[in-house]
Amino acid sequence: MGKTMSYNKLWKTLIDKGMNKKDLKNATGISTTAIAKLGKGENVMTDTLLKICGVLDCDISDICEAVKTDE
Repeated sequence: MGKTMSYNKLWKTLIDKGMNKKDLKNATGISTTAIAKLGKGENVMTDTLLKICGVLDCDISDICEAVKTDE
């Protein structure tokens, strides 16, 4: 068993704040590629997550979590 990152908490937070991915991109200045990686549950740089946390005024644990995989 391994672990992978889940950004489901991020998407829920965006919905709660009335934001979409484009709003997040514009507010943080992160790249379209980073947004795409988040959407696919792929790895992103820690500084990207910190920028998101700064804009959303939250902690990293509020936007992502490590989840078990069947692999």
